[in-house]
Amino acid sequence: MTGLQAFQSAFGARLRGGRSVPCPPGVSAPRMAVYETLLFNNLRGFVDRCFPVARTCLGEARWTRLCRSFYRDWPCHSAWFRDIPRAFVDYLESAPPAGLPRWLADLARYEWAELAVDLMDVALPPVEAGASLLDDFPQPNPAALSLAFAWPVQRIGPDFRPRKPAPVCIVVYRDGSEVVRFIELSPASARLLALCDGVTRGRAAIETLAAELGRAADPAFVAFGAHNLAALADAGVILGAHR
Repeated sequence: MTGLQAFQSAFGARLRGGRSVPCPPGVSAPRMAVYETLLFNNLRGFVDRCFPVARTCLGEARWTRLCRSFYRDWPCHSAWFRDIPRAFVDYLESAPPAGLPRWLADLARYEWAELAVDLMDVALPPVEAGASLLDDFPQPNPAALSLAFAWPVQRIGPDFRPRKPAPVCIVVYRDGSEVVRFIELSPASARLLALCDGVTRGRAAIETLAAELGRAADPAFVAFGAHNLAALADAGVILGAHR
């Protein structure tokens, strides 16, 4: 390792570790503190903006400690600032400090999904007026994430902190006005949406769902599936269909 590389390594270690790590040779603690404060506050700004509910639930002191441990311990490989929140979610799911609420990682992923969908750069699939969601090929909105959580993340906040898991399925998507929206789905509706891959007819997706549920794809079940497809299309989760 060259002298420059050694200096850079020591400089980076001090930036991440703070006062527990010695300053690199030739750099005074007050000067080093300027860099430490600037970099941590910069990272903290991106995390704070993406996770306001999680921050409020933990309280300022615990949140600050969590951000510092993330800053110190988790490698962020991307050079894009917008990827910091995703790295924070990965940290909470992979190597969180002890003592955090069990639902925190799920809540963080739920909050991050809004940013992820807002930034998606996607091409809209072709749809045709008059095409049938049942007999033709439903086209799901590509600016969307369909997520399953062990905890009721859409309800968590300062006034509600669950003690027991309660699984929930939520689709996060960007509508025609470029607004990010959240819809809670039943497990069956979420699975039906997943089966609508753009190359499967709506009726075939419903029949597959029926088989997975151990049900007959009788007229009543097909009607149930068609109703769900129509509701997803009305919301903008499905954009339409093509023949």
